[in-house]
Amino acid sequence: MRNFMLFLSRLHMIFQKNKLSTSNWLALFLITLGLVLQSHRTQAQTTPAAPPALTNLLARIDAAANAHNPQAVMQYYGTNFTHTDGLTRQTMAQSLTQLWQRYPQLRYTTRVESWKPEGRAIVAETITNISGSQVQDNRNLLFNATIRSRQRVENDRIVRQDILWERSLLRAGAKPPTIEVRLPQQVKAGQLFNFDAIVQEPLGDDYLLGAVIEEPIKPGSYLNPVPVDLELLSAGGIFKQGRAPAAGNNRWISAIVVRGDGMTMVTQRLQVIGGNTASNTHSARTQQPK
Repeated sequence: MRNFMLFLSRLHMIFQKNKLSTSNWLALFLITLGLVLQSHRTQAQTTPAAPPALTNLLARIDAAANAHNPQAVMQYYGTNFTHTDGLTRQTMAQSLTQLWQRYPQLRYTTRVESWKPEGRAIVAETITNISGSQVQDNRNLLFNATIRSRQRVENDRIVRQDILWERSLLRAGAKPPTIEVRLPQQVKAGQLFNFDAIVQEPLGDDYLLGAVIEEPIKPGSYLNPVPVDLELLSAGGIFKQGRAPAAGNNRWISAIVVRGDGMTMVTQRLQVIGGNTASNTHSARTQQPK
């Protein structure tokens, strides 16, 4: 839900600021999975070896999320719950409340990818898909997200959650551009990296507007996005080179591409490993096109 909260909030800001045409808007939570809207409560998918206690817990969390009930969701998280991005039970509940008030159509499904016992605890890697659609300001929006995470479960409660990978896709308008994103999953602190967002369809006489956004991942960013300035793109997409921050803290990297009859936004997590924790205030720097 993390990146997705920021993701949808940022899109709201973009449309308010830029007054894009009625064929534009969109772009958490992502990826190659098709958009599947469900009108019933979705139970967590299971792997044959996953213990019933684990799959039942995930099913109850999915059901509570699909009912958009933050209190019901948080009852399955431990009192001293910790999270990769610094979320607590309180800040997570607040973020979910705001998210679901603004976007009431989101649906959740979770499946177990792998698991192992650790004493009395279970450590499981799961994949959560989030999908939805709605009309806002006369614009049709379709959004999709995928999150791979590691959960530590003790006494039928999640006590620790680490986000391993996530990507969000939002599409708006009659013909939103199809974008192929190329971004490494992980880089070392201070390392150069390439970020490409390539439009797949022929442009014809259309103009492209776009922007790249890089933000540190922290709880305060979830529903407080930064302003976005769209620029005219001289090529069929966005081609940038950036440098990971000196601190080993993760980043959200986003590409926004707009053409006359549609808009697409993709956000992906970039893991930054190593580095000097005293340099946490320094962001990854995006440089000129390659």
